[in-house]
Amino acid sequence: MPFPMSLMNKSSQPANCDYLNENWVWDGNSKPPEVELSSNYEAAYFYIDPVNESTGTVAVRGTKGFAEGEHYWEIIFLEPPVGTSVMVGVGTRKALLKSKRYQYINLIGQDEESWGLSYKGQIWHNGISKQYCEPFFDSATVIGVLLNLYRGSLTFYKNGVSLGEAFTGLCARNEPLYPLISSTATETELELGVRTCRYLTLQEKCFSQIRNSLQSVDYVDNLPLPNIMKNQLREL
Repeated sequence: MPFPMSLMNKSSQPANCDYLNENWVWDGNSKPPEVELSSNYEAAYFYIDPVNESTGTVAVRGTKGFAEGEHYWEIIFLEPPVGTSVMVGVGTRKALLKSKRYQYINLIGQDEESWGLSYKGQIWHNGISKQYCEPFFDSATVIGVLLNLYRGSLTFYKNGVSLGEAFTGLCARNEPLYPLISSTATETELELGVRTCRYLTLQEKCFSQIRNSLQSVDYVDNLPLPNIMKNQLREL
């Protein structure tokens, strides 16, 4: 199944979209030493050394950066999130992957290079936070991330249910965005689940450009276009 049925039913995505599987994993070359990866690079284990406890905040980046398209992936919390911060999000290649020593912070979203969601329910970007959803403390919680680079938006899901649009304007960076996870807590375990993508056809790209150039969907009626094309623009 190219896209999880729970999201097909409950998300804002059209039910007839053709999503393709992606196979990116966590980047073992850029990760801090405090993070261990599974043999298939799909699970990340933070601060698992039985002697050394957490000494700050560290992050892991995906191996693939996204410059266009719609991308959806899931992060599975194998253990209940605890501590100052456990986060999911996206960032440029310049996004921080490690804090200063003994600095326990919300690393994803600490500056303008990344956008993140904390398990405490806050979203972060450029050092500014706001409450976005209820905190989630359970193990086996699945957080979905929908990065729509046609709209420039980032939306999070919890266990298949959309939490609403968290960020807009991501296209303004005009550089690839990478999946990110981070933690301050000892023995945090996060695993990749579904990874899918969809790219617009040439016709859809044209419609998207027209729609994005309008100040409001109400302006569609004023365009010198056939009604069938106007209807398609309204549905974007």
